Amino acid sequence: MKRQQLSKKDVKEINSKLEERFGVQNFIDKKSSLELIDDKFLKVDNEIVFFYLDDEIVPTLKQLLKENFLKKITVDMGAVKFVVKGADIMRPGITEIEEGIKKDSIIVVVDENNQKPLAVGRCLLGSEEIKESSEGKVIKNLHYVGDEIWNS
Repeated sequence: MKRQQLSKKDVKEINSKLEERFGVQNFIDKKSSLELIDDKFLKVDNEIVFFYLDDEIVPTLKQLLKENFLKKITVDMGAVKFVVKGADIMRPGITEIEEGIKKDSIIVVVDENNQKPLAVGRCLLGSEEIKESSEGKVIKNLHYVGDEIWNS
């Protein structure tokens, strides 16, 4: 396992990316310990809170359980067992779509009963296009409960 301690300058850059991408200001405190693990995971104060996917920073589900700052899409309870096994999200399983979701944006998928994060995904369509469609894959599942990232 490769570990790299990141500097205050790195913290500033990451905070800037987070603000630009998700609208979160000063997410990582300057006094926090920040490590990059295996060039993939960002660990803040001994907890993995973000991961990199093709040079894009993505929050982990454990972070979103504490503080959700992503737009969300709600799925019915029948879709939950598939989503938590890594399946992409199909239009028929979606019950609620938050407004203002753009194509290619990172969103969180929650279940309709508990509103708990199940997966982090990339939208293949914008919210209006999703509402207009009645079938097909609409979200690519990037990270879900029980995967490698969840268990690290």
